[in-house]
Amino acid sequence: MHRRAFLTSLAGASAAVAGLSGCAKGDASADTRAAAGKPLADKVPAGTRLKIASYQNAQQLQLKLAKLPKLPFTVSDWVNIGAGPDVINAFRSQSLDLANNAGIPPIQAHYQGFDAKIVAIGITRKPNYLFATRPGSDIRTVADFRGKRLAFSQGQAQGVVLLRALKRAGLAYDDVKLVPLTSNQFLTALQSGQVDIAPLANSQVPAYLKQYESKGAHVIKTDVVDLLNLLWAPQSVLNDPAKAAAIAAYIPQWAKGQVWVYEHPDVWDEEFYVKTQNLTLEQAKSITALANKPYFPPRWDEAIAWEQETADLLAHGGFVKKFDVSSLFDHRFESLAAQAVPEEYRK
Repeated sequence: MHRRAFLTSLAGASAAVAGLSGCAKGDASADTRAAAGKPLADKVPAGTRLKIASYQNAQQLQLKLAKLPKLPFTVSDWVNIGAGPDVINAFRSQSLDLANNAGIPPIQAHYQGFDAKIVAIGITRKPNYLFATRPGSDIRTVADFRGKRLAFSQGQAQGVVLLRALKRAGLAYDDVKLVPLTSNQFLTALQSGQVDIAPLANSQVPAYLKQYESKGAHVIKTDVVDLLNLLWAPQSVLNDPAKAAAIAAYIPQWAKGQVWVYEHPDVWDEEFYVKTQNLTLEQAKSITALANKPYFPPRWDEAIAWEQETADLLAHGGFVKKFDVSSLFDHRFESLAAQAVPEEYRK
């Protein structure tokens, strides 16, 4: 699909959002400036509640297995949600206060006129995604993507990984056929032959190959990374001093939970992948072998530069309008994740 046609297919959702953003833009900007200049509270007020995303129960399980101290607020709901577009919708409906995503959903939210901010950053150095082919495919390299149908989600990490891979291979967007889907549709699209290529998370690949490798499906590895693993929240949530304080208290737990998983792969393989994802222990170990060592930078300079490069890449393709991404970061929270982990996870 040509990018203009792709954008047209999103016009309905964008138009609805535009109405909201047009009415509230002035007030939101004032609220943003006020919140950014207000220090975080030292203590979380009694009775504070947050709704936190915990896709496939992973975040909640990390905290439980790591035996971290009890959170000083109530998690009123651990929401089983992960895909960027779904998170944005949940933010809008006020059914979610805090989510864990990659770098592209905050850019997409900004483009749609929804005001949200990044409050914590983790850096990933190794690829989290592999390009999987449909069964019976003879595609072997990214250069072979020319003229092929590629699963593309504009508002998710998989989308920007694909765009970066195309750029590195010297392919223009018009050299391929971008098929607009969300990541939860990728596997079905591959299986049915609707697309030739889809970027799959490392955790999805073992099960896909087990079922379809004998039918000619395979994966194409690249060194393209999706650098950012972040927490973000609606500006309306951050404007609430009690909820902002609760988020500040959650960030260290979030960081420590990831460190614990990295340091206890055997337990995580068994408790998460085998018991909750129905994978074999062998499949679990193959996923863990690709895992990134957690890294939480004390400063966000690299993250901001990466986010700007990502936004510019999308703008170049006509998917969003060019803007300064520095407005997406709430620096009040900048050092909290790094301060919570040992030095080896800060560099």
